[in-house]
Amino acid sequence: MNISLKSLYEWYGNALRHPQYRWLIILGTLVYLISPIDISPDFIPIAGQIDDFIILSLLMSEVTRIVLSFAQNRKAMVDPPEGEAETVDVDAVSVD
Repeated sequence: MNISLKSLYEWYGNALRHPQYRWLIILGTLVYLISPIDISPDFIPIAGQIDDFIILSLLMSEVTRIVLSFAQNRKAMVDPPEGEAETVDVDAVSVD
């Protein structure tokens, strides 16, 4: 089975963006970071922290991306885009 780092990164990002699995993936990542059972155990001086750092940085980048997109969508719903003002229909009567 050929699994690349890019495919794992894309799977992780897509799983985090899916609202149904988001909290499950975040919780699983935090459990992995706290757990002494890792790909490389934490008691090995440098190698033990490298996988935790990679997973933590991946989690933080994806959560930041989700928060920023949420903030942009929220702002877009509140503020109409420039140049697209709301049109108001008025019944005009000419005054002679």
